[in-house]
Amino acid sequence: MFSNFVSCFFMLLFSLIGVAFLTLLERKILGYIQIRKGPNKVGLLGLFQPFSDAVKLYTKEIMFPLKSNFYPYWVSPIVTLSISLMVWLCYPYFFIVLSWKFSILFMFSILSMGVYGIMISGWFSNSCYSILGCMRVIAQSISYEVSFFLLILCSIYLINSMNLYYFFVYQKIIWFVVLMFPVFLMLFVSFLAELNRTPFDFSEGESELVSGFNVEYGGSGFSFIFLGEYLSILFASMLLSMMFLGGDMLYLSFFVKLMILSSIIIIIRGTLPRYRYDKLMNLCWKIYLCSSMCLMMFYVSVLC
Repeated sequence: MFSNFVSCFFMLLFSLIGVAFLTLLERKILGYIQIRKGPNKVGLLGLFQPFSDAVKLYTKEIMFPLKSNFYPYWVSPIVTLSISLMVWLCYPYFFIVLSWKFSILFMFSILSMGVYGIMISGWFSNSCYSILGCMRVIAQSISYEVSFFLLILCSIYLINSMNLYYFFVYQKIIWFVVLMFPVFLMLFVSFLAELNRTPFDFSEGESELVSGFNVEYGGSGFSFIFLGEYLSILFASMLLSMMFLGGDMLYLSFFVKLMILSSIIIIIRGTLPRYRYDKLMNLCWKIYLCSSMCLMMFYVSVLC
C-alpha cells in the first residue's frame, strides 16, 4: 500500500515537472516557427524560465470579479488540475504497482468529467465572455467524446481487455498504427478537439472571446487551469504512444515518441488557423461518428 502511494506521488510530481518543460518546448518551437528566439535569458538556454514563471504566477495578488460566485469560482481551477492528475493513475507500471483490469474504463470516467471544471470556471465568473467560452467547450467536448470513445473501443477489440498494459503485450510484433492508421488519425484529431487545441481552440478564441472561459483568472487560478491543460496534452501523447506506437514503456524510445507527438501538437498550433465552429460540429456528427461506428463494426467482425 505504501509503495503504491509513493509511486503515485512521484509519478504526479514528475508529470508536473514535465509540464514545466513542455511549456518551454512550446515557446521555443513557436518562436522558431515565427523566426525569432524563444526564452533564452533565465538560466542556460532559458531552462529555468518555467520556474521563473511559476514564481511570478504564484506570488501575484489574488483578485476576483465582484459579481462572481466566489467559492465555485476559486474551486474550479483546482477541480480542473485534479481531474488532469487523476487520469494519470491509469498509467500501467511495468511492475503493476497500480494497474487493474478496468484501467481504460477508469480513464473514460475521468476524461468525461474534464468538462465540469471548465463549465464551473466559465459560469461562476459571471462574465459574458467566459460564459460564451464555456458554452462552446461544453458542446465541443461532449460531441467529440462520443466518437472518441468509439474509436478507443476499436483498439480494445484487438486486445480483448480493458487494461492498458495489454497494448504493450500485443504490439511486440507489429504496431497497431499499421493495422489501424485511420483510427489513429481520427483519434489524434479527436484529442485536439477534446484538449481545445488549435485548430479547435474555440473555448479560448483570443480574437473573439478575449481568452474565453478563463478570462477572469490570474495568478494561481490561471496557472492551475494552464497546468491541467498541458497535463492533458502529455496524457494524450502518452495514450497514443501506448495504444498505437508500440507501447514499449520500458525503453527510452517510448518517451521519445511521446515527445514527438507533443511536438506535433505544438507545431499544429503554430501553423494551422482556427476551424469554423459549424464545420467542427459537422465533422463530428456527420463524418466522425459514422466513420467510427463503421470502423468499430469492422474490427468486431475481424475479432469474430
